[in-house]
Amino acid sequence: MLSTPTALVAAAPSLLRQGLVATLHTHWPRLHLTLSADAAQVAQLLSHTAFGLLVLDAALAGPALPQLLAQVHHHRPDQPVLLLADPPATTHPSRSNAPAQALRLSRQVGPQTLVVALSAWLTPAAAAGGGYCQAGQTELFSRRELQVLRLMVDDQCNEEIADHLCLSVRTVESHRRTLIRKAGTRTLVGLAVRAVREGWVA
Repeated sequence: MLSTPTALVAAAPSLLRQGLVATLHTHWPRLHLTLSADAAQVAQLLSHTAFGLLVLDAALAGPALPQLLAQVHHHRPDQPVLLLADPPATTHPSRSNAPAQALRLSRQVGPQTLVVALSAWLTPAAAAGGGYCQAGQTELFSRRELQVLRLMVDDQCNEEIADHLCLSVRTVESHRRTLIRKAGTRTLVGLAVRAVREGWVA
């Protein structure tokens, strides 16, 4: 019998949190939620309890966000974390100080995108990896594809990736389509989540 999935939602009482909780309950009715509106409490909760997922609103931590992520990493290095930041690129913690399985999305993310992003962690069939290449199989991707993938996970748009790698935007779009096909995912968000989970990006 599958254990009940758990999640810690760290966000101030707001419409954002209400919408988030409603989406989680709608798509994962068995999910056991713990809510916290105190950023200082997050690390303490994680030191005592293992959660299947941490959803963290960056606005709750404010300027102390890098320190909080470092504390999360200290207590639970493999803790899956969905970081809601606005814009996502405003917080770019060092990889060594952040949980290994961390994904940043905009605080304005729509419900469907949120569901796709979280399915890899909260849906048993997705977590089992059916249809995806296995962890560590980065040889499925070319060196250039991995470069594009890393920049995608860092939330760079096609134009930014093209500028960074001295490619045309159409070439970047082609690499994205190839990455989705090779990874067996259906969306860019699903690809990014899979890349973080499987360690395809460092």
